[in-house]
Amino acid sequence: MTLKFEEIVVDCRDFHALGHWWEAALGWVVIDEDDGVLELQSPEGAHPTFLFLNSAEAKVGKNRIHFDFVPDDQAAEVERLLGMGARRVDIGQGDAPWVVLADPEGNEFCVLTARG
Repeated sequence: MTLKFEEIVVDCRDFHALGHWWEAALGWVVIDEDDGVLELQSPEGAHPTFLFLNSAEAKVGKNRIHFDFVPDDQAAEVERLLGMGARRVDIGQGDAPWVVLADPEGNEFCVLTARG
């Protein structure tokens, strides 16, 4: 049996707003957008894609899975994302070298330090 990692599905209250927020945050491109769905793909066309779907249920509690991103400049990237509407969150990370943020719908993600 062979499995291919195709897409990451994100349930959200407003697929359009959140999908376009992540489009701007990541610099990815919209490859599909219609009634109730927006799909993003990296500019290189790689998989997995992000698929945003409307859900009537609000997010409750800490994510069981989250995304980690590695920027060239952590401080600059954190400030850019905060300026776009992300917010800092405390999920019990303590004094860590990464920064935990939440997107406009409260989904946590980490901005790591550059790898060298």
